[in-house]
Amino acid sequence: MDIKPGPLLQQINAPADLKTLSREQLRQVCDELRQYIIDVVSVYGGHFGASLGVVELTVALHYVLNTPYDQLVWDVGHQAYGHKILTGRRDVFYTNRKYKGISGFPRRAESVFDSFGTGHSSTSISAALGMAMAAKYKGEDRRSVAVIGDGAMTAGIAFEGMNHAGVADADMLIILNDNCMSIDQNVGALKEYLTDITTSGTYNKLKDDLWKALGKLPVGKRFTREIASKLEHSIKGFVSKSSNLFESLNLRYFGPIDGHNVNKLVDVLQDLKKIPGPKLLHILTVKGKGYSLAEKDQTKWHAPGLFDKITGEIYKKKFDLPQPPKYQDVFGYTIIELAEKNDKILAVTPAMPSGSSLKFMMDQMPERAFDVGICEQHAVTLSAGMATQGMKVFCNIYSSFMQRAYDQVVHDVAVQDLPVIFCLDRAGLVGEDGATHHGAYDIAYMRCIPNMIVSAPMNESELRNLLYTAQLESTVHPFVIRYPRGQGVMPEWRTEMKAIQPGKGRKLKDGDEIAILSLGHPGNFAAAAIRELRTEEINPAHYDMRFASPLDEDLLHEVFRKFNRIITVEDGVISGGFGSAVLEFMNLHQYHARVKILGIPNRVVEQGSLKELYQECGYDTNAIALAVREMIRSGVPDPVANKEIS
Repeated sequence: MDIKPGPLLQQINAPADLKTLSREQLRQVCDELRQYIIDVVSVYGGHFGASLGVVELTVALHYVLNTPYDQLVWDVGHQAYGHKILTGRRDVFYTNRKYKGISGFPRRAESVFDSFGTGHSSTSISAALGMAMAAKYKGEDRRSVAVIGDGAMTAGIAFEGMNHAGVADADMLIILNDNCMSIDQNVGALKEYLTDITTSGTYNKLKDDLWKALGKLPVGKRFTREIASKLEHSIKGFVSKSSNLFESLNLRYFGPIDGHNVNKLVDVLQDLKKIPGPKLLHILTVKGKGYSLAEKDQTKWHAPGLFDKITGEIYKKKFDLPQPPKYQDVFGYTIIELAEKNDKILAVTPAMPSGSSLKFMMDQMPERAFDVGICEQHAVTLSAGMATQGMKVFCNIYSSFMQRAYDQVVHDVAVQDLPVIFCLDRAGLVGEDGATHHGAYDIAYMRCIPNMIVSAPMNESELRNLLYTAQLESTVHPFVIRYPRGQGVMPEWRTEMKAIQPGKGRKLKDGDEIAILSLGHPGNFAAAAIRELRTEEINPAHYDMRFASPLDEDLLHEVFRKFNRIITVEDGVISGGFGSAVLEFMNLHQYHARVKILGIPNRVVEQGSLKELYQECGYDTNAIALAVREMIRSGVPDPVANKEIS
């Protein structure tokens, strides 16, 4: 579908083109940019509401700043679509998040205008401060700007960055995009504080009156800028005890101002260019601005998929037969079943109640399920604290985001051997969100930690069994349950829950010549490959190992004593993952076999559909079948069966 941009937007191939327009034309540019985002995302998909909310800010920033010389860092990147369109990617914007297309997030390798890659939240302040400090050291006059949402501001790294910025004496601007949303509604004391500022009409009127009065004073009098700043600071303290948060960190605070008034934004940004040092501009925006349905239901329209832009109908695939549920929904409903029978169960998520389906429990049992905001480190240590009091805590975090709390996993949970249950959603490849969101590394970084049980269910029934096992009193160690994004394989998934002995796998199918050892959901790809190979009279054995740590050594001894050709399959990175664990076992017990590891290669994997990425990474059904054929054709490595050497 050929989607045409508006007449002004059509002329803008870089920010330099934007600067040729008059101030009066900026509102039209904003209207055209907003409409173009709606047109393209409705047809091709992608994130939606966040970018609509910062259209005016995006235009104002590129109008005032000298990008890319001036460094502009967009936190997370959900809000960067307008930025991409204005910086030379308008005509390829329809490939956004597509296989071999442009990334859904800022990416340095994609454009010189993407100063910093931002797929995880709350990194913008630290990155922009680093750029500002480097510019100061090199004697450059470039400016650094971080655009961060109020949801992302709750993360510890954002406060660490502000704390340093206040004493670094570097020229940087933090723009706080306040819309009361991340993906779900924001939570916590910071939300209340920002609400206090934005509703304090007394403070804002006094501040405006002060500056107007000072502007009327004759030049050369004793009312210097320093005195004026002190007076402003005093008024803030007089009106609200809490209104000094940012200035107490030595950040000059400006705002709040209307983030949808493009000319006001241009005026303020031009004024702030003249003020040296660290500054914070607080703007008020509406997520989904300009599309009424997105304004009313901001969570639903964060990334709605394809939709009819006129009626707002979100297109859903229609199926003749019942479909399997999403793994996340199986988790969400099963934890309620378990919690109804076990009053020790609590649950924690860092700002992803809808994405993880923990929202089901939060709605039904609000006193037992907690959203702590974008604070993965806090979520893990909070869970550890609860576990010391005998609670069975399900800490639900996306696999990719768990990387941010690794120190807490090691020191606060594993070293103390606390039975926190880590439910790692979006494990493996996640599709269109791409490199920053793939859950590629958790098998490798979790299985090396002492006391840690690392498991992966092959289907919905196995997920229920693992969730049931993890909350039993007999489970006394930290317990990882990793599961992928998207649908499982069982339309009738509400099976009776049964305990699984940690570290015990299962033989799904006996065979000869070659064995396939799978971990997690890719076991379904292996099963499909085996069905295909049977038509060629090739008969592999299949073992669902269930656990990467501890390994089922009894099952592995059985495998290595019988088979000299072995294929391992996992949806984690090959280096250090499940297949590596099998090789370590083989070496330790001095077995000799040809082992081929299928999984995510040791390189950055970009975005695409799951089908495309499974194929590219070489562990889909066809790749497994091909690996079996090649190993069998290559001849027998050793005609003598393995015998363990003690």
